Amino acid sequence: MFHRGLNTICAIELKISEFHPSHIGQLQFYLEALDRDIRKPHENPSIGMLICKSKDDEVVKYAMNRNMSPTMIAEYETKFVNKKL
Repeated sequence: MFHRGLNTICAIELKISEFHPSHIGQLQFYLEALDRDIRKPHENPSIGMLICKSKDDEVVKYAMNRNMSPTMIAEYETKFVNKKL
């Protein structure tokens, strides 16, 4: 996805499991590939969004402490739609 306002490529990864520190390494790999092979010279460095089923804030802090790329970690909630709607 490209964000026009930020002039950058956004890599969004959805995980069906809880956050694990190895997810950061995988996302960093994708961001590096985007920056080297896809990004144009006038664009800002790519940013990553990792969306997980759940996360432990303390584990996220440790995992992100030395991370150099702009990366966000969020969790999602599953809800079922009422069939009567």
